[in-house]
Amino acid sequence: MPAHVMELPRVVVVGREVAGKIGGTLQDLELGNTGIVLSGANVKQLLAWRLEPSLRESGLKFSWQVVGESSFAEAERIALLAREEKADFLIGAGGGRSIDIAKLASFNCKIPFVSVPTSASHDGISSPFCSVRGLDRPYSIVAKPPIAIIADTDLISKAPHKLLVSGCGDLLSKKTAVKDWELSYVKTGEYFGRYSANLALLSANMILEDAEIISSITDEGISVVVEALISSGVAAGIAGSSRPCSGSEHLFSHAMDIVAPGKGLHGEKCGMGTIMMARLHGLDYGEIRKTLKIIGSPVRASEIGASSDEIVKALVLARSIRKERYTILEEAKLTEESARELALDVGVI
Repeated sequence: MPAHVMELPRVVVVGREVAGKIGGTLQDLELGNTGIVLSGANVKQLLAWRLEPSLRESGLKFSWQVVGESSFAEAERIALLAREEKADFLIGAGGGRSIDIAKLASFNCKIPFVSVPTSASHDGISSPFCSVRGLDRPYSIVAKPPIAIIADTDLISKAPHKLLVSGCGDLLSKKTAVKDWELSYVKTGEYFGRYSANLALLSANMILEDAEIISSITDEGISVVVEALISSGVAAGIAGSSRPCSGSEHLFSHAMDIVAPGKGLHGEKCGMGTIMMARLHGLDYGEIRKTLKIIGSPVRASEIGASSDEIVKALVLARSIRKERYTILEEAKLTEESARELALDVGVI
């Protein structure tokens, strides 16, 4: 088995109004006295009154930076600022962009960062992977996982419900991602980690088992999704790669980003991709489809404004997105005809 590095969060705090106690968490971690909070302008308005009193009461010095687009240039700007201010830590607060910038900037300047998600739309809140512009590829790169995650369910409950639904689609995709990883182990001898694979599957199974609770939009349902997303990100940290969390269904989602940009959220497209890839793997795709419908996630192309032709083109393109990653798509070798037949068979088109 090849050696790989496992990087995991040290502290995870989940519950109502925990963002307002961030100062105590940072003190316990003993990261230092100076930090930079990163967020978008809207999130700053939403969060400043929650975070700032706690940070001040804990004797921590901080500045607040409104971040721009999720890009290498923006991450380097923050890293340079962190060096100039001699920051001991970064706080990424938001739905995705600010956390991704905090990940990459902390990696660049070698200081820890804390993740404060304001929505539960994907497992990036805890994983070491980030999506930034300026890449020659449409998928995520490895950076640095958060040293702590502070997931305020009261705050997350105020995000659009569509984002929580997207997180569920991302979680269910672990069913096919793990099967793809296991297939690659058999076919190519790629390292396969049973523990991280089972942890990722646990996250997916939580959604399958608690779909009705999640659809009720209660604190309990939100906590299920948040905790599952955190576990999924930790699984990637244990594996040292995105393998337990990202497979052929993610390749389909990335292909859709190229074929039909702006149509559907990442997790929504992963959910639909999981239905189709489950069919190729011989899994119970009907159970996955039913669960997505209970939660309120799109299961048909028309529900995200996509055409049948766009779904077919994305299915054919998906295999070439990451040529080094062996998935069921290598076995299926979909043509336009077989891709259309697959999408029709499972009701995506």
